[in-house]
Amino acid sequence: MRQELMSLPKGLAEDVARNLVMVADLLDEDPEQAYAYSRIALRLASRVAAVREAAGFAAYATQKYSEALAEFRAARRMTGGVELWPVMADCERGMGRPERALAMAGEPEVQKLDKAGQVEMRLVAAGARRDMDQLDAAIVTLQSPELASTAVHPWTARLRYAYADALLAAGRETEAREWFAKALEADKDGATDASDRLAELDGVEFVDAIDDLDEDADVDVDADVDESASADVADEADQDDEDDEDEDDEDRGDRD
Repeated sequence: MRQELMSLPKGLAEDVARNLVMVADLLDEDPEQAYAYSRIALRLASRVAAVREAAGFAAYATQKYSEALAEFRAARRMTGGVELWPVMADCERGMGRPERALAMAGEPEVQKLDKAGQVEMRLVAAGARRDMDQLDAAIVTLQSPELASTAVHPWTARLRYAYADALLAAGRETEAREWFAKALEADKDGATDASDRLAELDGVEFVDAIDDLDEDADVDVDADVDESASADVADEADQDDEDDEDEDDEDRGDRD
């Protein structure tokens, strides 16, 4: 990316770089803000492939799939690479065209992908099968040497998780539980919610103790407010009684 930005004047390159850094920092936690920064970078340097790619991922994160696909295609034309092929296919899914995603899974570009890219393409293809209510085909699509391998790679947890989820959707609960457990075993960074899915299958229900404490505190505060209000009402009633007695005394004094 730095090499690509060197084609720009220094001051412009620095401005673009700052916006791209913000895109990367915010993409997971605040995708809408990341998207806004990507549009600024795109306005400043639309002829830089890295900028088009970043804009594509920001649009993808905000579910603007048509826009994301256009940016990914532009970046691919500039670089001639195939790395974006799986996410381009997933954009087709996002646009409601799973059949196009499946067609892309059979294109020669897939053979040029590295192992991680091929696994990603397999995940997209399985997702497209599920979009088309072809659960059995989705399960078969995910069955591969990478799934059967005991080695753990950055994509292992997601592949096992997708397989477990497909099994569960097909009603194969026992197998699904086994693969959710395998996904959890490989998920060192918490990329999936495999632990939660396992708990659901085991009938375990988690209670947020902090929320309970907050609710108890709210109840206590409400009770204190009610008691205070009641006390105020009682005090006002006593004062009214005293005022009435004083007025009666004055009336009797006047009559006398």
